[in-house]
Amino acid sequence: MIDKAVVSLMNEQIVKELYSAYLYLGIANYYADEGLSGFENWFYVQAQEEMDHAMLIRRYLIDNNEKVVLGQIETPEQDYQDFSAPLGQSLSHEQFVTSLINNIYAAAQTSKDYRSMQFLDWFVKEQGEEEKNAADLIRKFELFGSDAKGLYMLDQELAARAYAPPSLVL
Repeated sequence: MIDKAVVSLMNEQIVKELYSAYLYLGIANYYADEGLSGFENWFYVQAQEEMDHAMLIRRYLIDNNEKVVLGQIETPEQDYQDFSAPLGQSLSHEQFVTSLINNIYAAAQTSKDYRSMQFLDWFVKEQGEEEKNAADLIRKFELFGSDAKGLYMLDQELAARAYAPPSLVL
């Protein structure tokens, strides 16, 4: 049986993951409006991944006979002044999500909920990848984004990103 505090935090995390998808879909829309279809694609794939994360947590709760309670998803702030602003927002958001996953993990550890800790191991690793990807994108933009040809090439690179469902097996 999953500790009730862990269940509550996981339900909250479902909403946070859906918010993340909403945030990234909004960023994809921003880049689409700006004519950067590669950036649009990168963040659209990111939104799909966040939806998957929410569905994985949902399935885990259901498979453990726990009630899924969906909360309200807030509207993200998305008034961007330049092409780099969404990139910084993305990294900050991933760092925030990492802190949330760590909090759930700590609650599971405190209650000796080893099953949930094992489930959350995948999310801990995933957040490391998410933060690295966001930081790498910022670094590339800083190197190439101020040059029109460099921005074009980076946009082309990001257009090649393909969606891949998560490999977590529950």
